[in-house]
Amino acid sequence: MIDLDSNATTAMLPEVLDAMLPWLRDHYANPSGSYAAAKHARKAIDIAREQVAQLLGTQPDEIVFTGGGTESVNTALHSLHSLCAHGPALTSAVEHSAVLRCLDTLPREVVKLPVDRAGRLKMNELVKAVEGSAFLSVMAANNETGVIQPLQEVISITREAGIPVHSDAIQAFGKIPFTVTDYPADLISLSAHKFHGPKGVGALYIRNNLKFEPLILGGGQESGRRSGTENTAAIVGMGAAAAAASRELADGLDRRLAALRDSFEKEVIDSLDGVWTNGDHQHRLPNTSHLSFDGCEASGLLVLLDEAGIQCSAGSACMTGKQEPSHVQIAMGISSARSKSSLRFGFSKLNDQEDASSAAQAVVSAVTKLREVQGSGTGPVSVYSP
Repeated sequence: MIDLDSNATTAMLPEVLDAMLPWLRDHYANPSGSYAAAKHARKAIDIAREQVAQLLGTQPDEIVFTGGGTESVNTALHSLHSLCAHGPALTSAVEHSAVLRCLDTLPREVVKLPVDRAGRLKMNELVKAVEGSAFLSVMAANNETGVIQPLQEVISITREAGIPVHSDAIQAFGKIPFTVTDYPADLISLSAHKFHGPKGVGALYIRNNLKFEPLILGGGQESGRRSGTENTAAIVGMGAAAAAASRELADGLDRRLAALRDSFEKEVIDSLDGVWTNGDHQHRLPNTSHLSFDGCEASGLLVLLDEAGIQCSAGSACMTGKQEPSHVQIAMGISSARSKSSLRFGFSKLNDQEDASSAAQAVVSAVTKLREVQGSGTGPVSVYSP
């Protein structure tokens, strides 16, 4: 089995599991206690907080642990909504559903800013909308296409207008160098299982001196910013995964991932007609390839690739049993037919060149077989270049 669905989740590293096991098996004390075992757990959480903060380039007291990325997103947006009295909330049309659905529930106007055909925010539309707005939420990188948003330019514009910014960095963090020095958002959402940590744990960066209102109330854990007894084992695992990512990125992880992705794409495109790459080629995550195949349905390709031992995802969402184009591809102006033929491939540090080549051969075989069955002709290779 070759796992190329790392944008959905990643395998936990052995060193992460090893770090977690003592806290699952032997050290079960509540970290809020006053006795030695509890203080031992508290120390482990403090170390994990330092490890996550180091990867993000910030101070440990600006990191709040949560129950996952979705909770981090909802916490940030509810806090901004509560504390920003007037004006609409701004976001992009290609945000993750955790952002869009949360914003849609708020009793506030929401303006969804358009993107261009490459999937990047139209900056002129942001400039026109920012005056008088309450806050902005924009992702660092898209979960479906891997397109990286111009976050530095976005924050520069919003800072001048005096509105706070939340960024969903769940897909970017741990895959590319991403620090608050380079991307100084006010709130940043993170999730451990996207960079080889455990599921069910995330973090929220909250800039010091930023007004903040917690979403989950109770015993006042996490310095009163997220109540509930901390999941020590999961938090330790997130810290260990962040420490591993720090080492790997310093050693060129992003370049190695890009090389795997590029060789995979080249082999597929060189072997098939009617292949489209979707999204900005220059500004995208190094691990992500989003391809469409003329004359094919993604659902059929997924079956054939699963049989061949390749794990990947369809580039469109299935709703009520009918495959519909995703909101991301609609916003990019991708046709319905092309959207329904798209697949997302996500490489990770656990993949190698043999995986990339074997996966490319499997894709070529699956597309060829499905086209033969469906009897569809194709035109020349079509590759979008911004």
